[in-house]
Amino acid sequence: MTPAGAVAAALRDVPGPVGVAVSGGGDSMALLAAALEAGVELRVATVDHGLRSESADEAAEVARFCAVRGVPHETLAWRWDRAGNLPARARQGRLDALAAWAVPHRLSAVLLGHTRDDVAETFLMRLSRRAGVDGLSAMTPAFRHDDILFLRPFLDQSRGGLRDFLRDRCFTWIDDPSNDDPSYERTRARQALGALAPLGIDVGILSDVADQMRAAQIALDAGVLGLVERGVRQDGGDLLLAPAVLDAPEELVRRLHAAALRWIGRLPYPPRRAELERFVAAARAGRPATLAGVQLVPGREGLRLSREFAAVRDLSTPTTALWDGRWRLHGPHTPGLSVQALGAEGLTACPDWRETGRPRAALLATPAVWSESGLVAAPLVGYPNGWRADVATFRDEIAAPPPGN
Repeated sequence: MTPAGAVAAALRDVPGPVGVAVSGGGDSMALLAAALEAGVELRVATVDHGLRSESADEAAEVARFCAVRGVPHETLAWRWDRAGNLPARARQGRLDALAAWAVPHRLSAVLLGHTRDDVAETFLMRLSRRAGVDGLSAMTPAFRHDDILFLRPFLDQSRGGLRDFLRDRCFTWIDDPSNDDPSYERTRARQALGALAPLGIDVGILSDVADQMRAAQIALDAGVLGLVERGVRQDGGDLLLAPAVLDAPEELVRRLHAAALRWIGRLPYPPRRAELERFVAAARAGRPATLAGVQLVPGREGLRLSREFAAVRDLSTPTTALWDGRWRLHGPHTPGLSVQALGAEGLTACPDWRETGRPRAALLATPAVWSESGLVAAPLVGYPNGWRADVATFRDEIAAPPPGN
């Protein structure tokens, strides 16, 4: 399929307009050229990470290319705060910036220029970290970030082929010198691919294996969903796991707990495998445990997974905002009110809390409405006072397409 055909196919059911993320490199410039050929209504954004002195000039060059063709363009700034892993933080910051840009322009989707080569390089990088099925799975062609749809129409296109596409149209692109810097893991992975070629291990082979891993991931996720339907009950923001759940195949049990921890703890990624295995071992032994802001408490009904109070002790939002990534409060919103965890002080003001049937430790981390004078409402603990608390549905979240990798 031609690059323009790949873009058109990806957008077949997307009403438009769409955004295109363009750095100025060959892959993203080919994406922009293909979108123009496909006749897509679009806007363009360049994320300037400010990591190289040339980045501002490169963004300006993309802006000039767009101006000549009458395409709206914006440069979005992202700056590293020196915390965490730079490539990971830059990737997250880029998605955050693009999602925030898409909202006011009412974009139906944002296109990214990842290629088959990116899939192969990512496979090698994750293989070096002993990744399992999820880590070795191919990039998803579609995912959501901050409720914005991101599409990758070029996952079946090669980097070399896209550059030929640009040359045929006399379009230029910018080669980022960091792509040749061996201090970056992706550069080393790219070089390793060259060394593996004599063994017949190339981009096509590795991307095919990654696709097979994706198929395995989808099958495993379907197994987890079946396990949820048979043995998991949502109780407010908690999950109750029937004892029979632990009799399922080990990998399904592990994946179920990983999904539960991500949902309750609002984690972007599941915990490390060793930590997760210790948590599952505690569940099998019927022992209390905590991990990533989630507490495991064995009970008569099975295992209860709930939010740990310490993880939300200092979390405060306006009553109109989403609290702890899952909770939405509905009621008489007025200035001066906030949503915070109920805590021991709030629970003391709710003498009927035992009638909820939920353990004290779980109720401490539930959302409540507060004013400077004290507790206003605790809708999950028998003190609604005109307020209602709605929470996301675990089953719907795990049934959704997996996040992009």
